[in-house]
Amino acid sequence: MAFYFDSSACSGCKTCQVACKDKNDLPVGIRWRRVYEISGGGWEQEGDTWVSKVSSYFLSLSCNHCANPVCLTSCPTEAIVKRDDGIVVIDPERCMGCRYCEWVCPYSALQFDKQKGQMTKCDFCFDYLEEGKQPSCVAACPMRALDFGEIEVLKGKYGDTINIYPLPDPKICNPSLLITPHKNADADSYEIVNREEVKNG
Repeated sequence: MAFYFDSSACSGCKTCQVACKDKNDLPVGIRWRRVYEISGGGWEQEGDTWVSKVSSYFLSLSCNHCANPVCLTSCPTEAIVKRDDGIVVIDPERCMGCRYCEWVCPYSALQFDKQKGQMTKCDFCFDYLEEGKQPSCVAACPMRALDFGEIEVLKGKYGDTINIYPLPDPKICNPSLLITPHKNADADSYEIVNREEVKNG
């Protein structure tokens, strides 16, 4: 299973983020899905006129249920398991809250619940999938910028782009994520402008 995200369609409303928090009853500070705002550009002179090239785009990210999850291989208690359908889950009975998985995940997808003393993460709403429903984030998106399904089917529909700024090299863990990038996603002068909002903890 994989997620697809259309960055060219996302308005940054964070409805996906809110739906995830609501469905999973997540405490303050824990967001299994986060919306990054990436902005940049500047002014360029065209003849006698200065033209604005300033723009921004958004990136909605959760756990990418990677094909080679580094969180799984780093867990000393084998609390992280990859199901037959590719969904990566945490067994709360085995998690001791050491946070090793949090430190190694290049997407910062795993988050520590201080009240429980355990790690938490997106579980792809597998309970909804078993009922024939969509993951809460996908169902809630008003712009239909999110989709899900088997990765090969999604590749046939949307292509296989996953390497855009500010994502890490996909070779690290082979994420089950496909993206239609915003037209400015490759610009050199762009940066994350809401780092305080999307950081862990």
